[in-house]
Amino acid sequence: MTKKDYYEILGISKQASPEEIKKAYRKLAIKYHPDKNKNKNQKKAEEKFKEAAEAYNVLSNPEKKQRYDQFGHYGYSGSEGMKMEEIFENFGDAFSGSFSDFGFGFGNRKKIFKGSDLRIRVKLTLKEILKGVEKKIKVKRMKFAKGGEFLSCKNCNGTGKITRVTNTILGKMQTTTACNFCNGLGKKIKKLPKGANNKGLKKEEDLISLKIPPGVTEGIQLKISGKGNEAPFGNGISGDLIVVIEEIHHEKFKREGKNLHYDLYISFPDAVLGTFEEVPTIDGKVRLKIEAGTQSGKILRLKGKGLPSIEGYGKGDFLIHIKIWTPNQLNEDQKKILEKFKFEKNFIPKKGKEI
Repeated sequence: MTKKDYYEILGISKQASPEEIKKAYRKLAIKYHPDKNKNKNQKKAEEKFKEAAEAYNVLSNPEKKQRYDQFGHYGYSGSEGMKMEEIFENFGDAFSGSFSDFGFGFGNRKKIFKGSDLRIRVKLTLKEILKGVEKKIKVKRMKFAKGGEFLSCKNCNGTGKITRVTNTILGKMQTTTACNFCNGLGKKIKKLPKGANNKGLKKEEDLISLKIPPGVTEGIQLKISGKGNEAPFGNGISGDLIVVIEEIHHEKFKREGKNLHYDLYISFPDAVLGTFEEVPTIDGKVRLKIEAGTQSGKILRLKGKGLPSIEGYGKGDFLIHIKIWTPNQLNEDQKKILEKFKFEKNFIPKKGKEI
């Protein structure tokens, strides 16, 4: 199923300002908030709510927005989907009290912790980039260690927050801060499993499957949601795994966007008389006719034999650059033959339309 365009979801143009993006998201979030749609349409409203938050998450971040504008959904490996806990935790400050007018909100919900993101690099050959590939990746990530025992923090009753009311000349003022007994985690350690840290996490190795679409480029980042480090005490949502693509240098081909370049060296006699050459491409060999009288520097084009566009807009071309090989050692007989032709009219270089 094709994902909807983020600009279309929010009903804005690509030129929308940060304030316009925020305003569009607020409008949709209020309309589809779960607390406002507790009826038969609740499931559909929740999906719309998530959809709007996902779009806002990307378009409100300059770096993510730039990557999305360049690569579309492929910039996130099709896995940008968000959970309700993430939305309530991350986007509460986008509303400035708007939700309280409707009797529901973000701020009254329990703080949701998120594990840290992980970043790895994956190297790909041009052949893998041509076809797309599924990679099995071993990743060491922090996971909740089984066998540990943890107690709710008595100081904050497991909420991770301390609320204080103080009297001022302007009246009572309420402030909420992270609990200093549990550092805002809401839990205290009773017993730690072997190898676990003070947040109940232990490093373990996971085998993760990653589908890489055709046409990726050097430096593009793909995101696998929920495959980063787990939250402290396993209480929350996992971070993400950011995969940075590295392209392995090819010894014969040079890449330029979707196009590939190849230098084909031919002999002087073959350039004069014409010949057939077998030329390698990424996915096999092609028999190519070299016309008689071919000049050095001529470019032959194999249409559609380059790399695909990551956005699905066709393939590039395979460009063959003809280079005539000049021998640097000749015997006496070869020199005498060439001397005969040195001043012949059709052996004198010509320029422009004379060729």
